[in-house]
Amino acid sequence: MREPDNTPAPRPYLVHVAPDGDIIFPAKQVCRLADGLYIVVSALTRSRLYHRIKREAPPGAALLVAPLADAPKFKGMSRGALAFTRRIWEPAAGQDG
Repeated sequence: MREPDNTPAPRPYLVHVAPDGDIIFPAKQVCRLADGLYIVVSALTRSRLYHRIKREAPPGAALLVAPLADAPKFKGMSRGALAFTRRIWEPAAGQDG
């Protein structure tokens, strides 16, 4: 009999790293919104994601990792950012977006 898969579902996080470096994010889906600002979709907990990124970031870098419950509203971000967020958060019928 096969054991149930206890892997948590991936969830989106807003990540800010400054200064922006050559960070390899522990996630399959990453969208760069602007310099040092990313949406990272990961099955890791916030704490584990934070510590993995912290090890990749330059020493003394500012770092923020926050879970996103809903699609963020934004303007002027990198090309493809809106399409990325629409793939993550499919608009519900009747929502104004």
